[in-house]
Amino acid sequence: MAQQRRVMLMMETSRTFGRSIIRGMARYSRGHGTWIYYKRAPFYWGAAGDDVTVEHVRELDVDGVVLREQNTRAHTLEILNMGIPAVVSPYTEPFDGVPNIVTDDAAIGRMAAEHLLGRGFRHFAYCGFGGVYYWSRERGRHFGRRVAEAGFETHFYGRERSQPSGSDSWEAEQATMVEWLKALPKPVGLMACNDDRSQYVLEACMVAGLSVPEDVAVIGLGNDDLICDLVSPPLSSIALSAEKAGYEAAAVLDRMMAGRTTGRPRIMVRPTHVVTRQSTNIFAVGDRDVLAALEFIHRRAVSEPIQVDDVLKAVSVSRRGLYDRFARVLGRSVHEEIKRVRVDQLARLLVTTNLPISKIATILGYSDIKNIARYFKHQKGMTPSQYRGAHSTK
Repeated sequence: MAQQRRVMLMMETSRTFGRSIIRGMARYSRGHGTWIYYKRAPFYWGAAGDDVTVEHVRELDVDGVVLREQNTRAHTLEILNMGIPAVVSPYTEPFDGVPNIVTDDAAIGRMAAEHLLGRGFRHFAYCGFGGVYYWSRERGRHFGRRVAEAGFETHFYGRERSQPSGSDSWEAEQATMVEWLKALPKPVGLMACNDDRSQYVLEACMVAGLSVPEDVAVIGLGNDDLICDLVSPPLSSIALSAEKAGYEAAAVLDRMMAGRTTGRPRIMVRPTHVVTRQSTNIFAVGDRDVLAALEFIHRRAVSEPIQVDDVLKAVSVSRRGLYDRFARVLGRSVHEEIKRVRVDQLARLLVTTNLPISKIATILGYSDIKNIARYFKHQKGMTPSQYRGAHSTK
């Protein structure tokens, strides 16, 4: 018989990331006995702004703790050093000796770069929080590395913060960011380290008189609906497998609470797909025929098994002319672009629905999944079923 667990949740719930972690934990605990969760009192009780103290955790006599890094690293360490089984989600740097919920920053940076490269950009920029957050550094580094592999340069926002709770206000920083954005070559594809930073970039673009996405196309990270759908224009963002990570974190914590060895793993939050909204809904392509071909492919290939001949009917150029111009402008073939769009759509459906893969093949217009599955494995490094298992809890 499964044992009752008493678990303290010290996660931020004002963001999609934290709520998704908790949803994943709830999914696990529903199938593994009775878990009682304790969390911070709501704001209208008058104590929502206070850190949970070590004494409070001790008084509750909990079996385990899941916590976001607190206002100070020292306070987080106090809780982790209590000897209670714990899983931590760090802001500054991962913590030694405990399981950490961390993002796959290499894959995140590469996915953002691929999205902007796929839209024809030749100028790139990255806006993070400086060196204080490891995830901001790593996302920028891998974004720049993928851009360099394609033969281009990345312009990095240079303002540094010396500590997470730096005294610099956004009002004081905005002028610096405005001047940086004005000086960038245009049009530029810009990755911000997360959706919060993207919001600041969009505000600075407005102050600078720059059009989004025509001058600056912006992609964020986290797909937080409280930001993405409220900013102007709506923000393109990379969705994360945070719910999957929450499920895995609960499983690790369950083993720890049972006294079993876990090996102190890093629980990985992976990027799943780009949710394209208006902030990157543009192709930075000057060739009108290539632009028309791209627009046709992205409109039709998500639901139909189109061929190169179908694309040729949508443009007024010969087959050889389109092949040559497509390769010169984008560095890939028309056929490769069709397959890339269809693989991305398949990946989205795998993680956002629980439809059988055979049904997804039907939606994409295939009578047989084998062909697209073969290309999917070549591009993603795993089969569709493996991809769903790695990224989704549905």
